[in-house]
Amino acid sequence: METKVKNYLFLILVHVLLGVVIFLAPLLAKVYGILIFVISIYFIIKTRNANNEVLYAAAYVVGSEVFLRMTNGNPNHEFSKYSVIIFMIMGMIYSGFSKNAVPYWIFLILLVPGIIIATQSLGYEVANIRKTILFNISGPITLGIASLYCYMRKITIFELNNILLLMALPILSCSIYLILYTPDLKEVITSTVSNSETSGGFGPNQVSTALGLGMFIFFTRVFIASKNKIFFVVNLLIAINLGYRGLITFSRGGMITGAIMIFVFMLIAYSRSNKIIRTQLVQLVAIFLVVFSLIWVYAESETSGLIGKRYANKDSFGRDKESKFTGREALAAGEIEIFLDNPFFGAGAGKGTEIRTEQMGYLVASHDELTRMLAEHGSLGILGLAILLFTPLFLYLDNKQHLYMFCFVGFWFFTINHAAMRTAAPSFVYALSVLKIRFNDEEEVTVRRK
Repeated sequence: METKVKNYLFLILVHVLLGVVIFLAPLLAKVYGILIFVISIYFIIKTRNANNEVLYAAAYVVGSEVFLRMTNGNPNHEFSKYSVIIFMIMGMIYSGFSKNAVPYWIFLILLVPGIIIATQSLGYEVANIRKTILFNISGPITLGIASLYCYMRKITIFELNNILLLMALPILSCSIYLILYTPDLKEVITSTVSNSETSGGFGPNQVSTALGLGMFIFFTRVFIASKNKIFFVVNLLIAINLGYRGLITFSRGGMITGAIMIFVFMLIAYSRSNKIIRTQLVQLVAIFLVVFSLIWVYAESETSGLIGKRYANKDSFGRDKESKFTGREALAAGEIEIFLDNPFFGAGAGKGTEIRTEQMGYLVASHDELTRMLAEHGSLGILGLAILLFTPLFLYLDNKQHLYMFCFVGFWFFTINHAAMRTAAPSFVYALSVLKIRFNDEEEVTVRRK
């Protein structure tokens, strides 16, 4: 067996065992979380970021975030975002950043008025004001700083694939933990609402998002990083496992986003491949459609048909639900009203949550970053979103070797529409879309296996 195969299987096995060990000894999650940060800092300092170590460190932190949240492994809720910010700043200190990254400086500056307004308008105590502002602004700040570092930074497609692998490995550990956490699905699945029991006792929306991202990464590795049958089988089995575990969270956003990313990637890979590879791609797509159809049938059986009703927007009795988006459209409509009342500078970061709490009598955070930006940052928020949407598309004109660009931007856009920026994933994955990708002579989009 080749050394590369042994090393890859070792990485997979370690992260499978990690999921088992943390399930058996939950306190080790805290050790795991601290070690990730400490070891990352050590290697960044030791190497002086000679090979973009900050991207590898940030990727692993992002991939482990949901797993550590559900096992209480992070020192605080936003620790992963803060870690990414620290890593990116260290990277810029060691390796600099592009002088042309002006759009992201502008984006960060556009956030400032909303922060200032919040300090004056929020009705909480000082400590709670700081916490509320950070909760709502940490995602956009993470995105802005990570994008400053990544802006047109040159890396190879091989390096990018390794960065994505590091992001996906702790998601694999998370899926193993979920299997052990809920061994008997039929005992806990009794309705068509998002299920915290199949999500490790944590938020199904965030878990589904992580599993959908992991499914996409391992699925793409089947195509471009499986040059022998062992790699092919291992990557495919992991993608299947992540897809199934994501389905039974009953949270649709992450799975639909992952499926869209796979579809977009396939279209781009097909357009960039030669005739022989295109034929193989078509054959593999046919195989995967059959495989994932079987997964759906199995999930239907294990959930007594409830998963089908969930995706058809029906309750457990087969009746159509009043809301197609579990009430999110009402929250979005409320945020648009706040924007209309404060069209220029917005109501201030976190003010939307305070207004909803006063109106509804209980705390409801925003699920849609687009309407939150409108409500809390006003017209400046619209400008900021436009910068984020169009900058990678403009850069793509001179960066067409970036096979993942549309997938990454798509992940960011669709994720912030159903899960806001609760996790660091949409921010960091977005930043990867503005990297400058190049192929080495020996690298190509391939699905050939020896």
